[in-house]
Amino acid sequence: MVEMLARQDPEIAAAIASDVRRQTDELNLIASENYASSAVLEATGSVLTNKYAEGYPGRRYYAGCENADAVETLAIDRVKELFAVEAANVQPHSGSQANMAAYFATLTPGDRILGMQLDQGGHLTHGSPVNFSGKLYEFASYGVLREEETIDYDAVATTAREFKPALIVTGATAYPRLIDFARFREIADEVGALLMVDMAHIAGLIAGGAHPSPVPYADVITSTTHKTLRGPRGAMILSRRPLARKVNSAVFPNMQGGPMIHAIAAKAVAFGEAATPEFRSYAAAVVSNAKALAGALTTGGLRIVSGGTDNHLMLVDVSTRDLTGQEAEDALRAAGIVANKNAIPFDPLPPRVTSGVRLGTPALTSRGMGAGDMDTVAGFILEAIDSTGNDSALASIRGRVQRFACDFHVPGVD
Repeated sequence: MVEMLARQDPEIAAAIASDVRRQTDELNLIASENYASSAVLEATGSVLTNKYAEGYPGRRYYAGCENADAVETLAIDRVKELFAVEAANVQPHSGSQANMAAYFATLTPGDRILGMQLDQGGHLTHGSPVNFSGKLYEFASYGVLREEETIDYDAVATTAREFKPALIVTGATAYPRLIDFARFREIADEVGALLMVDMAHIAGLIAGGAHPSPVPYADVITSTTHKTLRGPRGAMILSRRPLARKVNSAVFPNMQGGPMIHAIAAKAVAFGEAATPEFRSYAAAVVSNAKALAGALTTGGLRIVSGGTDNHLMLVDVSTRDLTGQEAEDALRAAGIVANKNAIPFDPLPPRVTSGVRLGTPALTSRGMGAGDMDTVAGFILEAIDSTGNDSALASIRGRVQRFACDFHVPGVD
């Protein structure tokens, strides 16, 4: 099939081949990215792409859906067992759409929601005024303590008592510490709110036993299926059984039409992979690698937000090096290290500039790197940051990064 694409559309084939080289030659520290297995990629690119299957297994609006039904049923059964949940919807195309559907299933537009501030670790769909969430619902926000840079649970409780939300949302895109789901449940119960957990970033860690599970505490849980879960790009919604019909109706017909059966097949493959002992070892290694990397960067003189990490990511305050996050991202990229600028708590700089960089270890761990390799990676990062503006030095680092990276297998590519 690769040969067919090269003959029919050499421009697209060249772009794909170029990205294979990029993924092989560079070190990927973007916390929300990973490498899907060959089996996941094969399912994603399968002939199931051709099938329209509006509806749900056994209740489709098109004929010829028996295989689509089998695939979706497998995905549902596997994810329910993986996370020990009562109900699951595997049709959402993205995390934002999963969050939208979860809101529609539990709320009426105009209802009140309490979510985490975007500039302190939250997500656009947790109430940003430029996002549908902030436009359709009334949001209040919570954040972190200024000194500790960890969630201020007392302030969450105080705001919830004053604001009286119908729903409290927890989960984050740039928060390096464990989330106390039990405490959020207590707060929700006190004010009569439902609790929603957006576990997109930590789903793989939860599946692998490397992070506490929100399942005993949450009414509804949303997640992407890539990131730490190592599946295809897509999403899912997990819930208690009484919410299942509302969740299903919120996804289809309220928000989406035909599901992507090829992507659902790949989700099923990923759920099966995540149920193995090998994946549990992987999840534990992601966390140990993150701790090792954060420790090595601290030893090298960089400030890590909150003083470290409990999960797969860390925020690095580069303002201590008189750099912006954008400048650090550019220097790292020139050195063959892919990361993203990110706001740090109480950041004085705008979101397109920032004072920080977000680093994550899921993709490096998928390549087989261990805690000992994090010292080498940290050395490259420190050297690159200190070489900002020195093109020849950054090019030299890039060559060493490439030689180091090529010693490690890329799942689904090599």
